[in-house]
Amino acid sequence: MLRLITFVSLFAFQLSVFSAERAGPNVLFIAVDDLAAALGCYGDKVAITPNIDRLAATGVRFDRAYNQLPLCNPTRASVMTGLRPDEIKVYDLDAHFRDTVPDAITLSQRFMQEGWFSARVGKIYHYNVPASIGTDGFDDPPSWQRTVNPYGRDKTDEDLIFNAEPHRKISAALSWLAADGKDEEQTDGMITTEAIKIMAEKKNEPFFLGVGFFRPHTPYVAPKKYFDMYPLSQMRLPYAPENDREDVPTAAFAHNNPVPHYNLDELTCRKAMQAYYACVSFIDAQVGRLLDALDELEIADNTIVVFWSDHGYHLGEHNGIWQKRTLFEQGSRTPLIIRAPGLAGNGQASPRIVEFVDIYPTLTDVAGISSPDGLAGRSLRPLLEGPIREWDGEAVTQILRPADDRLDTQVMGCSIRTHRWRYTEWAEGESGVELYDHYSDPMEFNNLALNPDPEAIAIMNELRPRLRAKASGQIPTSPVNPKRL
Repeated sequence: MLRLITFVSLFAFQLSVFSAERAGPNVLFIAVDDLAAALGCYGDKVAITPNIDRLAATGVRFDRAYNQLPLCNPTRASVMTGLRPDEIKVYDLDAHFRDTVPDAITLSQRFMQEGWFSARVGKIYHYNVPASIGTDGFDDPPSWQRTVNPYGRDKTDEDLIFNAEPHRKISAALSWLAADGKDEEQTDGMITTEAIKIMAEKKNEPFFLGVGFFRPHTPYVAPKKYFDMYPLSQMRLPYAPENDREDVPTAAFAHNNPVPHYNLDELTCRKAMQAYYACVSFIDAQVGRLLDALDELEIADNTIVVFWSDHGYHLGEHNGIWQKRTLFEQGSRTPLIIRAPGLAGNGQASPRIVEFVDIYPTLTDVAGISSPDGLAGRSLRPLLEGPIREWDGEAVTQILRPADDRLDTQVMGCSIRTHRWRYTEWAEGESGVELYDHYSDPMEFNNLALNPDPEAIAIMNELRPRLRAKASGQIPTSPVNPKRL
């Protein structure tokens, strides 16, 4: 009898190991709204982000990761489908990718097909912030088996928020609140709590868990203790030459930010910067809670952690650009950290150019499942195993401008970033061209396309067809809401 019990126990153990091996790793997919590379691990001297820095120290930090379109809805749809904006026809805040590609298999959907439990807490697809907090927003129901939509005091106490631009809604204006109460009373704190509950519930089966934080999207709301971490005396607006805008096409500047610093005084801008960094540290604390939970649940060694922001963000660069919607480096470059247990590159940084359409095929590859045919990107697994290996990367980002008092018609802007150069066309060059040399001009102050020398002409002739092969530059024929670009 003892021998039989031993045999049965051994068989059950082998079966459980076999099942675990077949199950594959969990995926903790952390999305942050409107986060620039304003993180300690990315070299920001102001940001206090020990938890995200901890993740970067144990994963691969991609120093040159670029989004496909620096606006919430298009970039998120692109990440989740693995397709470029021109392929899904999403350029504004209103279009849904399934109107164009109804049979698309999204990233989380692909994991579901292979037996992973898929859930979302907070913002993965687009939400109007703060209006849609607590709802499903602009979600994609086929992507999830469970969704959770908390809302906290940042939503219920909206009347307390200071708006520096009262002629605009707090969703778009520089607006903020140093909130009373605990982290867990804010929506993002609640999101963390709910995500940890799901991880605990599903720790014995493979899960794909999308955790989407709303901050630091405007309004900048965080508990007061995070504001106290950033004295106003430390806030400095970024330098730019006085004539920085003189060699830049009009279309390069977003329609909702045509005037430097929104005509706000320096003190107000410094307060906005303080509020932004406060939100960054607030989100950092929530990421720390998630990482601690992985350790406490003893699933960290079987969980791929992906940390990303939907696009870059401006904090006053180029003499007063704020927020997103540009093809400059600050709008296109985006934080991306991937920690895949067991891969040799963990703990290192990669200087190679990667794109957000690469995230989908990377996660399926590392998890050991196939990707759908036709994805726009490629797996970054080689860089996860050797972050500085040779890599022929280049990134294409685009943005659509509405017709307004500056532009006679809609204008599509498209930009290609290589290891050294950024080349940008507006309306395929008819509304302006930009070329920046990142070896000598990392802040993109000197547009070499304005009075190009022979070398600049040769570089533009080389980059132009490579750019147009990935982004048409044409005005979309599908309906676009000009007020939502």
